[in-house]
Amino acid sequence: MSKVFHYLPYLILSTSLVWANPLSAQKTYLDSIVAYRQQYKDDFIKESRSPLKAKDTAFLRFYPIKKEYLVLAKLELTPKAATFDMLTHSGKKQMYRQYGMATFKLKGKNYQLKVYQNVNLISTATYKNHLFLPFNDLTNYETTYAGGRYLDLSTEEVKNGIIQIDFNKCYNPYCAFKEGYSCPIPPVENRLQVRIEAGEQLFAGKVSD
Repeated sequence: MSKVFHYLPYLILSTSLVWANPLSAQKTYLDSIVAYRQQYKDDFIKESRSPLKAKDTAFLRFYPIKKEYLVLAKLELTPKAATFDMLTHSGKKQMYRQYGMATFKLKGKNYQLKVYQNVNLISTATYKNHLFLPFNDLTNYETTYAGGRYLDLSTEEVKNGIIQIDFNKCYNPYCAFKEGYSCPIPPVENRLQVRIEAGEQLFAGKVSD
């Protein structure tokens, strides 16, 4: 199976937090993101189709972890949405369907993002619950990849119509590092008019041959 996303195994990382003790919860959350990012780096080395070698991972850059970018979104399902072809950076098209519309508040304003499912992936046992959230924001071309960034979610994370979106976990597609991959281009409707200063930044090195 071709690699559609940069890092699908992120789905197995638990997003549950311990809220009983605020200080403990904050430390637990920060530690979870630190571990998440380390796993992200490690997987470049393990993945056979990775654009990076071990020494390249030293040039991966991330924004400081900010809990304000962990938001709860109301997810309105769109079960009757038609399938469509999402363009990729290679020029190829991949078939998706809209799973729902996520509405959330950030920096005092309301925003919306469409959440998608890859039609081919959800037919497999491994990724049947996978949700794909590609987006652009006002940091693109400046401190983040011009082609947008991705988030991986799961249908199992939807509770009573609410899903947690953590922009501290957003990551670059493989195309941010090297050409030759079919990375989905975020649809126009997922262009946020706000700076998402969270998650992965521009790669700070030159990819090894």
